[in-house]
Amino acid sequence: MPRSFTGPVKQANDKRWAAAPGRAGEAGEDAPLRLQDYLPYHLTVTANAVSNLIGGAYRARFGLSVWQWRILCTLGAQGPMTAQDIVILSAMDKMTVSRAIQGLRKRGLLSRSKSKTDARAFDLGLTTQGKATYREIAPMALAFQEAVLDGLTRGERETLLRTLQAIRARADALSAVD
Repeated sequence: MPRSFTGPVKQANDKRWAAAPGRAGEAGEDAPLRLQDYLPYHLTVTANAVSNLIGGAYRARFGLSVWQWRILCTLGAQGPMTAQDIVILSAMDKMTVSRAIQGLRKRGLLSRSKSKTDARAFDLGLTTQGKATYREIAPMALAFQEAVLDGLTRGERETLLRTLQAIRARADALSAVD
């Protein structure tokens, strides 16, 4: 079951910032980029903290890596797709996806069949065992999400999701310009 994220954890993080180099009159105060004010830093650290928390539970219960459970959940939620589709949808590295797929296939959680739309690609889908694992993981994932968001109102949760979606859309639009 998920841990509580209030009290000592928040206090420890606040102390880390206070004790970090560049604080309280040191040279870092004049730095043009301060991590505590930098959105990409917070997005990365937050995503990693949440992912590692959830991933630890999946590793202990199912023996899955963070990358494997992401792929399992992507296929469980979206249905069969190619590895390239997983890379695009999940924003994971191609090699990482490839390795995770191999591990899932060895464990009998994924099946692979020739793509009907691209002769060079394979469609990946969950096996019966993969679907059963996904059905066990989904409630755990939702419970962790609830624990992480505990203390936020429904409105704050909706605003957070909309804001993250808007940031992602803007980043995608800026990437397309390059």
